Amino acid sequence: MTHAGDEHARRFTELRPLLFTVAYEILGSATDADDVLQESYLRWAGVDLVAVEDTKAYLAKVVTRQALNALRASSRRREQYVGPWLPEPILLDEHDAADDVVLAESVSTAMLVVLETLSPDERVVFVLREVFGFGHDEIAEMVGRSDAAVRQAAHRARAHVQARRRRFVPVDATRTAEITDAFMAAAQSGEIETLMTMMSPDVVFTADSDGKASAVRRPIRGALAVARLLAGFARVGPTLDGFRVEPAIFNSLPGMRLFFDGELQGVFVLDVVDGLVADIYATRNPEKLVGVGEPRRISR
Repeated sequence: MTHAGDEHARRFTELRPLLFTVAYEILGSATDADDVLQESYLRWAGVDLVAVEDTKAYLAKVVTRQALNALRASSRRREQYVGPWLPEPILLDEHDAADDVVLAESVSTAMLVVLETLSPDERVVFVLREVFGFGHDEIAEMVGRSDAAVRQAAHRARAHVQARRRRFVPVDATRTAEITDAFMAAAQSGEIETLMTMMSPDVVFTADSDGKASAVRRPIRGALAVARLLAGFARVGPTLDGFRVEPAIFNSLPGMRLFFDGELQGVFVLDVVDGLVADIYATRNPEKLVGVGEPRRISR
């Protein structure tokens, strides 16, 4: 590799956690974000570094444009998706975002679900402005829109998100283990009333399978209905070969990995609000579980 090639690689590697976070928050898919970064690096490798005044802004622009193109394409594919679509869960590395609440919330499953309700342009503008702090003029150049159009999109997106976001508190490994252990113990006890006391009355259970694994095809709503569903899962679990549950932090939220038949079969993420489980996100689509064991470093 040439000296110039070494410098290209160094700069890209240094910014990779930030670039991955940008792409992931725009796409809701770690797999697609990795593809965007690979394509972006190929474009970056051919750039004359002398002409680049701000590497962060330049690479953010390249990644944003690639991610926006991918988001528009994936939005069309999701029209054929079987059942609910959930963001691909990510396991955070030891440099987790617990000390940066804005960053931690920005990759939370709850926030990514809200971002799914924005248009592609609004989502990109919200992520770049509210999470990464880019100016309206910088974002306008990144997305090929006027400054005025970006300001309008930012205003719409901010109002939309504020109306739908919940109070967010990041968790650490100890708290995650406490929450998941108590939750699983309540489910395995079969005591519906006990399980209901741990959930919000209007809790929602949503499963993502794309028809490739057994899962409920529609969201289950209400503490009683969800408690009965979970108690049923807990009864069946121990009858499966090699069944075990491991606590983990996914997307800054407490979660669980479910194993049986010798492999990872699902990831459950719990959105806890004011001490009660408000949403349960269950990822069963095997395509979204392939890379879930790889710790991800995020940054802004």
